Amino acid sequence: MSDDFIVETRELTKEFKGFVAVRDVSLRVRRGTIHAMIGPNGAGKTTCFNLITKFLAPSKGRILFKGRDITAARPADIARMGMVRSFQISAVFPHLTVLENVRVALQRKLSNSFHFWRSDRTLARLNEQALGLIEAVGLSEFPAVPAAELPYGRKRALEIATTLALDPEMLLLDEPMAGMGREDIERISALIRKVAANRTVLMVEHNLSVVADLSDTITVLQRGEVLAEGPYETVSRNPEVIEAYMGTGHA
Repeated sequence: MSDDFIVETRELTKEFKGFVAVRDVSLRVRRGTIHAMIGPNGAGKTTCFNLITKFLAPSKGRILFKGRDITAARPADIARMGMVRSFQISAVFPHLTVLENVRVALQRKLSNSFHFWRSDRTLARLNEQALGLIEAVGLSEFPAVPAAELPYGRKRALEIATTLALDPEMLLLDEPMAGMGREDIERISALIRKVAANRTVLMVEHNLSVVADLSDTITVLQRGEVLAEGPYETVSRNPEVIEAYMGTGHA
């Protein structure tokens, strides 16, 4: 595996009781880029994403992360290695404040135990780092606000902050723009671009304008197989992609 690629899959396959959801997917994610996976409903995007992040075990094939075979690893193992899946691994507690949520996430780097019984004074040493993460995701006005009271887009930003608290080398985003209005999409897009400055991002996303704006490389899946791959300018002109997914209006 080349050092240029942080993640590589080789003939990745997942079969569910005779139905092949992902078939022989060989994917390479270049270090320091934003890589998107797109495709029509049922194309195998979510299954492929779940295989890479170890929420599913493959029926066949291999997965490598930083040159290490992680095919049999658990999600917690790869999180410790530096691959973190946002919105699923992130710990957001609705009745804790923004600051408290990020501080709890930071505790995971200290040990395997959470010191909920400790005084605020004991945990105050984490405040500076937590506030820095809060500022980085545009929530500097909300540290004392309970997570449950945040608007939807701001909750997503908080989830990214708790994920960044693990200091991942690679961030995996599963439909980060789902359910968002235009203003929130613009805000989270800017945030993804910012956090990708020194990380690798792999995302599944349906919003093609977001994909076009953010992605360095796009992998298009159809019926569980790779249909096309490349920059948006190339993929969007591929006749098979236009027919399978985008439609002529997006060419």
